[in-house]
Amino acid sequence: MGEPYPKLTAHDLTRTFGRGPRAVDALGPLDLAVAPGEFACLVGPSGCGKSTLLRIAAGLLRPSTGTLEIHTSSVRPAAMIFQDYGIYDWKTVQANVRFGLDVGRVPRREANARAAEWLARMGLADFAHAYPAALSGGMRQRVAIARALAVEPELLLMDEPFAALDAQLRTILQDELLEITQALRTTTLFITHSLEEAIVLGDRVFVMSARPGRIIAEHRPPFPRPRTGDVRATPEFTALKSELWDLLRKEAVPA
Repeated sequence: MGEPYPKLTAHDLTRTFGRGPRAVDALGPLDLAVAPGEFACLVGPSGCGKSTLLRIAAGLLRPSTGTLEIHTSSVRPAAMIFQDYGIYDWKTVQANVRFGLDVGRVPRREANARAAEWLARMGLADFAHAYPAALSGGMRQRVAIARALAVEPELLLMDEPFAALDAQLRTILQDELLEITQALRTTTLFITHSLEEAIVLGDRVFVMSARPGRIIAEHRPPFPRPRTGDVRATPEFTALKSELWDLLRKEAVPA
């Protein structure tokens, strides 16, 4: 048996914004393959094109050259989670979680049941009829995660989802996401500027260069699955974080 066919492939991918002398090369050329069930993390300096790559994967931007393909068999191939939650203030928590199911015309009874299951799973059952304004940042991000996963996507795209949270809450949500994605084996492309986050969550960690972002290194954290947040306390964790930081620091310092 050969390698499984990748769930996502990017080949010679670039993205330029603007035209002529004012054009800005934001990304690439970049090649990437993410296997089914893999949790791939991309880290890189600010402005290196990480979010641009994710937006191309989500179909929100077109590449300038090259290709990015998602190989799926379902009508809901990808779901995206943003840093700013991206949930609707005028909808209740339950309606937010059910939103993708309603768009996909899932029958109301089934949609309610799936929403209720995810609300319970994310510790939000008591807030089903509340509005997002009443929730903390961490709870809003839980709503966003529940909404994305309720549609059972083949690919989960996450753009620095915990960046706005305080360190303690961030750690808690990392551990919750680790547990969920390991149980579901959802293929995930996760953008972060946190090395700790990438090492805890990722099967592979890709390091990107300064703009225009290219992949300059790839590491596999040496922690078998299923893993927990306890890996943060190991010498291997500290060593890999130090190695990745040496790479990133060189990219982050202006030439």
